[in-house]
Amino acid sequence: MKHLKIGNVELENRYILGPMAGVTDLPFRLLCREQGAGLLCMEMVSAKAILYNNRNTEQLLTIHPDETPVSLQLFGSDPKIMSEMAKRIEERPFAILDVNMGCPVPKVVRNGEGSALMKEPKLVYDIVSALVKAIDKPVTVKIRKGFDDEHVNAVEIAKIIEEAGAAAVAVHGRTREQYYSGKADWDIIRRVKEAVSIPVIGNGDVTSPQKADELVRQTGCDGIMVARGAEGNPWIFSEMVHWEEKGELPPRPDREALREMMLRHARMQLEYKGEYLGIREMRKHIAWYTKGLPGAAALRNEINQVETYDELERLLDEKLP
Repeated sequence: MKHLKIGNVELENRYILGPMAGVTDLPFRLLCREQGAGLLCMEMVSAKAILYNNRNTEQLLTIHPDETPVSLQLFGSDPKIMSEMAKRIEERPFAILDVNMGCPVPKVVRNGEGSALMKEPKLVYDIVSALVKAIDKPVTVKIRKGFDDEHVNAVEIAKIIEEAGAAAVAVHGRTREQYYSGKADWDIIRRVKEAVSIPVIGNGDVTSPQKADELVRQTGCDGIMVARGAEGNPWIFSEMVHWEEKGELPPRPDREALREMMLRHARMQLEYKGEYLGIREMRKHIAWYTKGLPGAAALRNEINQVETYDELERLLDEKLP
């Protein structure tokens, strides 16, 4: 099993759950960790929200002892605020601090945060170096291929990130303008890998162990980050580990394993967020878990009416193909 070392943090494997707002919350991270993910990335947290003691932020910052190691992702554009907030939360039990320079969402980009930072090389340097100086934990950065096709500058930005003292860089092979559409460009990941000596984590279109293998072969990347490929599919981590160790695919989960995972996920959501919010959070997860199953459309149509755990259990028993 190939290990991955990020700064002084040794991961047991190179398979990483990528950060996704509204998805990689505590219950989902725990499930992916159980399936063997080597590192879990939390939902992004605004540095300003920490500064202003925003109420909802506390839940985003909560880490369970069973999910370590985790990477806590900050977003913002002010080096001073970001480094001071990193220092303020440093004693929390995260292993790695990640900086979001990839989020494509308009309100984040309008504030000059997320992927907008790809247009500001000097600011990238200032943010990363301020964070590296402020805390002892390794600092990593997640970037995209570039802001748009006219500004493909991942290689330049990755070099700046390395120079500023970051311990690793994750590269999503799409521009900001692409959001999550089209095909991820793995060649840009290869070019970043050739340009820097810190670990490079490849991200984009990894939906199976074979794809993970292909990504490493094509790019030479040190780590594999799976984001949307893990939605409704926490098993992808145990499958990638199995594939690397045995060179074969384990059987896919059967109906019973799928039902059990969905119900367990729901129970964890309820425990963590209460029934009202927990069940609503589960609706999208159930749609992901059942995607592509014959007859699952009927289940997905009804899932949005479900209000309680008992109703969810009943619906799965009746409608899960």
